[in-house]
Amino acid sequence: MPKNDMKKILITGAVGQIGSELTLALRKKYGKENVIACGRKTKPSDGLLKSGPFEYIDITNRETVEQVVKEYDIDTIYNMAAILSATGEEKPLLCWNVNINGLYNIIEIAHEYNMTRVFVPSSIAVFGPETPRINTPQETILKPKTMYGVTKVAGELLGDYYFKKFGIDVRGLRYPGIISSETLPGGGTTDYAVNIFYEAIKNKKYTCFVKKDTILPMMYMPDCIKATMDIMEADISKLKHHCDFNISSMSFSAGELADEIKKHIPDFKCDYKPDFRQAIADSWPQSIDDTAAKNEWGWKPFYDLQSMTKDMLEKLGKRNKEGKL
Repeated sequence: MPKNDMKKILITGAVGQIGSELTLALRKKYGKENVIACGRKTKPSDGLLKSGPFEYIDITNRETVEQVVKEYDIDTIYNMAAILSATGEEKPLLCWNVNINGLYNIIEIAHEYNMTRVFVPSSIAVFGPETPRINTPQETILKPKTMYGVTKVAGELLGDYYFKKFGIDVRGLRYPGIISSETLPGGGTTDYAVNIFYEAIKNKKYTCFVKKDTILPMMYMPDCIKATMDIMEADISKLKHHCDFNISSMSFSAGELADEIKKHIPDFKCDYKPDFRQAIADSWPQSIDDTAAKNEWGWKPFYDLQSMTKDMLEKLGKRNKEGKL
């Protein structure tokens, strides 16, 4: 069975929205030399480069991953590399290759090298129109209508298979939409909830690609990072689930978010012109039941819509004044 300590950590997709902030948080906790950040081709920020080791890999090319694993004696992997929902609909074969073939390489390498633990993020995209949309249960119908969702269901099943068959400690969370003040999102259906803040600060107007009354589960990045680290540090003996934990923080409509921003920027205007992403959003839950995560490893979010909006606008406003937005 897996060991219980994490020593050398590799993060794929470390230049992405979640990966970039997760890298810094893990380096702060475990030491910068013990966390190896990896990306495929996007140049990392100066802050990320200066914070510790960085390597270029392609998770669809097993040799590139294995080389870094051997060089740094990697013990734990956070597989944050992925093609997201909107991009996945435009490039479904690429989405499958990265999210499934790449994941298979990661888990197989973890198996071969007897690693401590692997984190495989999932998403609310695993759900579909047949799933209850209000307070979506932990155990429910998984019939997604996007390639991204299909790959995330398969990823959950693959992780659970390797845990039960080979004892590989694979863990995962079903992320809602993630809102960050540091890094722009990369092709997801919930991207509007980040872009709206940048446009409110810079231009005081935004055209939203989902309807005003579209409600989706969301989470502020600090809670996302906390949940990711907490599940990886949880006592395995208390976990009944492994790769598919529902987690929740807040749910709001696009209009409610715009109204909350207006409390701070009164002349902000938001228009609504739904595009192909509206159909994706309509197939996803409006709220999530995360009782299993609360009971099995003590999950508890800190931010709500009001506190998240205030913090986002303060941070982005400061960067805008400094000419860094």
